[in-house]
Amino acid sequence: MKHPLESLMTAGGILLLAFLSCLLLPAPSLGIELAQSLMTRFHLLDLNQLYTILFCLWFLLLGVIEYAAIRFVWKRWFSLERDS
Repeated sequence: MKHPLESLMTAGGILLLAFLSCLLLPAPSLGIELAQSLMTRFHLLDLNQLYTILFCLWFLLLGVIEYAAIRFVWKRWFSLERDS
């Protein structure tokens, strides 16, 4: 039987791992030409808006990847329950 708060724990785990990624992993940096083209494409006012959105998406993506990897390892090798 699944825990009723599993979806909440999943979202919380992803956010926690995203925050840890902020501390441990480098964020991508764009060239000036690419940054300016993205600013005009998405109608942003300055580079600060672009990099804020970029960093949020980057760290959430890393959090999802880390969560999926840790969950896979946990379910595969450390979980006491075995799916039939």
